[in-house]
Amino acid sequence: MSSSLEARRRANLGYLNLDAATAHAARPAIVDYATTPPRIVSHGEMFAAMERVGAAAQGAGLKPGDIVLLAMTNRTEFIVAFFGLMRAGAVPIPLNIKLGADTIRFILEDSRAVAAVVEPEANPHVVALVDAAGLKTRVALAPAPPAGWQSYARWLDAADPAALDPPTIEGAQIAFIPYPSGSTGRPKGVMLAHRGLLWSIRTAQKYRPSGPDDRALVAGPLYHKNAMREGVKPRLHAGGSVVLMPRFDPRAALVALAEHACVHFAGVPAMFKLMLQQRDLLARLKFPKLKGLAMGSAVVGAELLHAVEAAFGVAARDTYGLTEGGGPLGSPLDGRRMPPESCGVQAPEVELRLVDRDGRTNTGQGELWVKSPVVAVGYLNLPDLTAERLPDGWLRTGDVFRRDAEGFYYFLGRTDDAFRSGGENIYPKEVENLLLGHPGVADAAVMPAPHPIKGQVPIALVVRRTGTGASEDDLKQYCLANGPAYAHPRRVFFIDAIPLGGTEKVDPKAVRELGLKLLAASPIAATSA
Repeated sequence: MSSSLEARRRANLGYLNLDAATAHAARPAIVDYATTPPRIVSHGEMFAAMERVGAAAQGAGLKPGDIVLLAMTNRTEFIVAFFGLMRAGAVPIPLNIKLGADTIRFILEDSRAVAAVVEPEANPHVVALVDAAGLKTRVALAPAPPAGWQSYARWLDAADPAALDPPTIEGAQIAFIPYPSGSTGRPKGVMLAHRGLLWSIRTAQKYRPSGPDDRALVAGPLYHKNAMREGVKPRLHAGGSVVLMPRFDPRAALVALAEHACVHFAGVPAMFKLMLQQRDLLARLKFPKLKGLAMGSAVVGAELLHAVEAAFGVAARDTYGLTEGGGPLGSPLDGRRMPPESCGVQAPEVELRLVDRDGRTNTGQGELWVKSPVVAVGYLNLPDLTAERLPDGWLRTGDVFRRDAEGFYYFLGRTDDAFRSGGENIYPKEVENLLLGHPGVADAAVMPAPHPIKGQVPIALVVRRTGTGASEDDLKQYCLANGPAYAHPRRVFFIDAIPLGGTEKVDPKAVRELGLKLLAASPIAATSA
């Protein structure tokens, strides 16, 4: 390999597995449950397939910076296409395949995508929307591609990987653009650079090394940060492997964790709650190499962490990460145990600030600001938002944290989630964590409701723990006894499940709509304060 070619490859996120493909070519990279029986793909085979995608992209006339919509379910081809397109300098958009037609249409228009690589069955709207947008390159992963589309298999077969000429990656050149779903409004394209993402991978390997014997289970969607950051990237980079499930199923996930001797699994709390219900499997399965479990993207709570640790016999942690800023918090490198409900301490080589409402810095509580090479370059087509959210290289996360004397950070909520009740600031996350401490509560979501005296007061949607019969008054009294009086929920509504969105996170809009509907039918007592 010429020094020039090697330098270009090492500056390109698409080549994150360059060393692994050489040192561990014959070892498994992916155990793919999208097929029956599971398909095993080696590091050498994966690298070669990525080269073919890059060559096919260049052969189709895609230039560095051209944006490509990528819409697939969890399968090897998603990973191959995602990194392979980057090798040609193209910029993939990993699409949330659960989005509706209007949002996908907006993403196509906003991004000015020129190509699409899709699995037609992944989303019922995507083929027609790509056709309507007139994209010049349309590739379909399907036995019989739609009219006007190329077959993915034939597209790669016709490519000459030896002809691939990786471009020079300069400055803050963009690697890919996710469009994460927000709580309100349209999603925003987040521009993430090659150099920052490679820094993140290499820094993680420096301080928390992964090895060729490490295997992670990935059951969350690949278009979401949890799956890629916690599972796929570290393993591909270090020569380890990933057990890839097409969708989450609690019983299948438990069996895979045991049979494939996985060392790591990360997911949202809802996944772990479902796994804990499979008592027969937990009683007979063994997890001999499991080292740790991570959960995030939603309210976790100390009780869930303890239950997971007891069931699996390993440490579980509440994680914090965001599309625009990676993972700025982590478990202490000195081995200190993380307190329940903490997201960890400041990660190595990352700068943090806590900024309060008056602009004062590091007072112990405030909005978290993050600075590191992985922080997003900006928001696509939104210069004013970029200037507001990314001043001088800092990311204003919009998340409020408290830091204790030992340097541990505790997530309190979003700056726009906080509301005032009789002059007091209330963060829904604080009340949710309080409710989750009650033995009769399995899950909870808290929201503000109008009040004639206080202005706004908290109300709660609660899922009872199976076999318990906690009443509304029980939970109110528990909150009054264990938290500030002003923050106790004035109404508690029992429901079967908290509404979730496409990435298995709580859907704030659906929570608000359901809460207000229940409140209209059974309002807060006029005498309630």
